Amino acid sequence: MNRDKHISSAFDRDLETIQAQLVKMGGMVEAAIADASNALENRDEELADEVRRRDKQIDALEAQINEDAARLIALRAPTATDLRMVLAVMKIAASLERVGDFAKNMAKRSNVLVQMPAIEGSGLALRRMSQAVSKMLQDALDSYIRRDAELAEDVRQRDLEVDQMYNALFREFLTHMMEDPRNITACMHLHFIAKNTERMGDHATSIAEQVIYLVTGDLPDDTRPKANSVPGNVDVTGIEG
Repeated sequence: MNRDKHISSAFDRDLETIQAQLVKMGGMVEAAIADASNALENRDEELADEVRRRDKQIDALEAQINEDAARLIALRAPTATDLRMVLAVMKIAASLERVGDFAKNMAKRSNVLVQMPAIEGSGLALRRMSQAVSKMLQDALDSYIRRDAELAEDVRQRDLEVDQMYNALFREFLTHMMEDPRNITACMHLHFIAKNTERMGDHATSIAEQVIYLVTGDLPDDTRPKANSVPGNVDVTGIEG
């Protein structure tokens, strides 16, 4: 085996290890979304606390991926194509970490909402929205593993559905607040959860766009479909701490 082939083989082996970490991270984030939405719907404080605790593991895995990717670049001197692949992994990991943060914030809000009267139908509606986002995320990661630009583009198109669900929920919460001012605080928390979930969809879409770039060498040049958004350009990172 000549030196170039040896370097190439070592690069592929190291990249495979990093990609396995990325897939593991994706599974953890998908579980966080599902558990956070179930905790909200069922008013389950114990499950919400578990989601918050597990977020540290997601953060640690992202840090490990970044460290291993940086070492891979330094030691293996990848070609331009290989470098693009490593950078895509790091960007995908960053998007997954942000989705994990949004799931954690959903869990934090859930613990607050337990102390308030339930808003009828809100838990189920938000669970449906989070399921749509989780499916987008799963397909975005599958498109990365399979290098499937067509599936990635399908994920991009489905972001519109999530936007529409968010807008419908905003109007529903507004109606509840107008009908009974005692609902205002709970509906504000629920609105932030809906907005965070919509942002999860944006990050799933960003992962899909990285896949398209990885496969084709070009980022999509058309603006992704977006529903006309209701007011929401505020800090939606949730309750910190």
